[in-house]
Amino acid sequence: MKVKNYRTFWVLSVLYLLSIYSASYMGYLINSSRPQKNNMADALFGQPFQFPEVWHTVSWLSSWLMFLPGLLMIISVTNEFSFKTHRQNIIDGWSRMQFIVVKILTAVIVALVSTIAVFITALLFGLFIGDKPFTFTGVSYIGYFFLQVLSYTSAALLFSLLFKRSGIAIGVFFLYTTFLENVIAGLLNRYADNIGRYLPLESVDNLIPIPIGFIRQFLASYNVPALLAMSAVYLCLYYFFSIRKFTTDDL
Repeated sequence: MKVKNYRTFWVLSVLYLLSIYSASYMGYLINSSRPQKNNMADALFGQPFQFPEVWHTVSWLSSWLMFLPGLLMIISVTNEFSFKTHRQNIIDGWSRMQFIVVKILTAVIVALVSTIAVFITALLFGLFIGDKPFTFTGVSYIGYFFLQVLSYTSAALLFSLLFKRSGIAIGVFFLYTTFLENVIAGLLNRYADNIGRYLPLESVDNLIPIPIGFIRQFLASYNVPALLAMSAVYLCLYYFFSIRKFTTDDL
C-alpha cells in the first residue's frame, strides 16, 4: 500500500524491467554483427542466444544491472525514515519484527519479479531468435540470478537501515558494489590464495561467469557448492544484522 502511489518507485521498476530486455537485445545485436555460420567464430563465441546457452547469456547480461534493484530497495526503506512512517506503524500496533519482516519480503518480491523477467526474456530469445529446440539445460543460471538479486537487495536493505538517508545509503551502496569490494577482492585473490572470490557480493557474482567460451578458459574455475554455501551464509547475516539493527535501534 505504501508504494502503490509512489510514482518514483514504479518508474524505476519499469525502467529496470525494460533494461533487462534492452541489455539482452544489445548483446544480441553485437553478437549478430560477427560473421554468421562461421565455424571459427562459433568455436570462439558459441551461440549465446540459442538454447541452452541463452539461459546463461541473458542471466549474465542482466547481472550488470544489479544496482537498480538495490536502488529500488533503498528508496523503499529510507522513505520510511524520511516520512516517519516506520514510527507510525509501531504506534499503530505493529511489532518491530513485523515491520522488518515486511521489508525482507519486499527484497524477496523484487528478486522474484526480476528473475521472472529474466526467465521470460531468455525464453523469448531462445524461441524466436534461435533455431535449436527448447531445453531446460542450463536453466540453473536463472536460479543463480535469483540468488544474486536477492543478495544485492538484502545488502541494500542493510545499508538503508544503517544510514537511513537515501542519498548516503545510495552513495555507499554504489561505491561498495561497483568499486570497494572489487578492489578488496582483487587484493585478496592476489595475496591471499584467491579468497576474495568468497566476499559477500563476489560470491554471487562468480556464480554467473562470462558466457563467452574462449574467455572463460582464462578465468579461474569456481567451486559452485562453496559459492552457494557462502551466499546463503551472507544472506543469513544480512537478515540477522537488519533485524538486530531495527529491533534495537532508537526509533
